[in-house]
Amino acid sequence: MPELPEVENVKRSLLQLVRGKTIQSVTAGWPKIIKYPLEPEQFYDALRGQSILDIQRKGKFLIFVLDEYALVSHLRMEGHYSFHHMEEKPDKHTHVIFRFTDGTQMRYRDVRKFGTMHLFKKGTEVHELPLSKLGPEPFSADFSPSYLKTRLQKTDRIIKAVLLDQTVVAGLGNIYADEVLYQAKVHPERRAKTLTDEEIERLSQAIISILEDSIASGGSSVNTYMNSMGLSGTYQNKLRVYGRDGDACPECGTTLEKMKAAGRGTHFCPACQS
Repeated sequence: MPELPEVENVKRSLLQLVRGKTIQSVTAGWPKIIKYPLEPEQFYDALRGQSILDIQRKGKFLIFVLDEYALVSHLRMEGHYSFHHMEEKPDKHTHVIFRFTDGTQMRYRDVRKFGTMHLFKKGTEVHELPLSKLGPEPFSADFSPSYLKTRLQKTDRIIKAVLLDQTVVAGLGNIYADEVLYQAKVHPERRAKTLTDEEIERLSQAIISILEDSIASGGSSVNTYMNSMGLSGTYQNKLRVYGRDGDACPECGTTLEKMKAAGRGTHFCPACQS
């Protein structure tokens, strides 16, 4: 699943391709992707004649800012936006097509069909699900060691589960949670409320620095991820623990291990994160 750095790079690349374009029509070969409004025809009718003014991101969600509406899109496991000319034939996994008045198209492709789209009146989207329950952005003023401490002290869950909770911090997924915990030297199964102030400070700094580094590297191209220009990221080459079970820890040389924590495959160093 694309996480914050990958979605940020999709946003940046897609914005260069579609900003200012006006939607002539929309069709969906798999209407179940459209979650709101409930009737797909209402979705199509509302988008007709709307121009794309901007694309924003909240956590793992893309927000297409239109004249009157905000289109909130989640890529889920393998969702992908791409830009095409009309004569290019879509493949069988292309499920939503946005046709622009200049003859170009933005296509949403999703092999697993897990992606979602919600259309709201502009300005109301942050007060509606799925955005309304998201925690703060890691780069926002609302996210700080003191905020994190307040949230961690209120739960007996393991820290890996807390980092994956989008109501605590928006955008972290399995890959970056593992990397953050490794850099902060915190075991994935530590009870969140037992972390010291020093550990919380390290955790907060690791979240920001790792996500910033990954964004600058174009994200991690694990599995099928590419941005909207078809370019892969390179941060997977910098991953220190994720997917490296059986390798030597880059810090101490201990064999990295993999276990299941918070229901997810979790990579860690048993020595550095003891």
